[in-house]
Amino acid sequence: MAGKNVQAVGRRKTAVARVTLTPGKGEWAVNTRSLSEYFPRPTHQQRVEQPLREVELHDQFDVRVRVHGGGPTGQADAVRMGLARALVEHDEDLRSVMRSGGFLTRDSRKVERKKPGRPKARKRFQFSKR
Repeated sequence: MAGKNVQAVGRRKTAVARVTLTPGKGEWAVNTRSLSEYFPRPTHQQRVEQPLREVELHDQFDVRVRVHGGGPTGQADAVRMGLARALVEHDEDLRSVMRSGGFLTRDSRKVERKKPGRPKARKRFQFSKR
């Protein structure tokens, strides 16, 4: 698969990230902006780069990402999963490393819907005994 573009999709909550890996020097473009510009928090940047750093390939690929929906943390986790899936598609031998790091496991938690007769999903209105 050398010299080829690899695409993968990652999801988290309502965020969806489409990740494209291209052989390069380690440049990032998230919605046409740099990684540090799009994710100003260092925790989000580290979380996004984790799969590449785990297999020490952070300077061998250029990463282009289109991400929409959700908030910053959901988007960062969606990009992380998409990146891990793209790396596995590039090299199947990385699957065990990605699996053990938890990068391929989809976090299925979503916001619980609001129920009728309640102010929020689980919260109750104040109870008055008298």
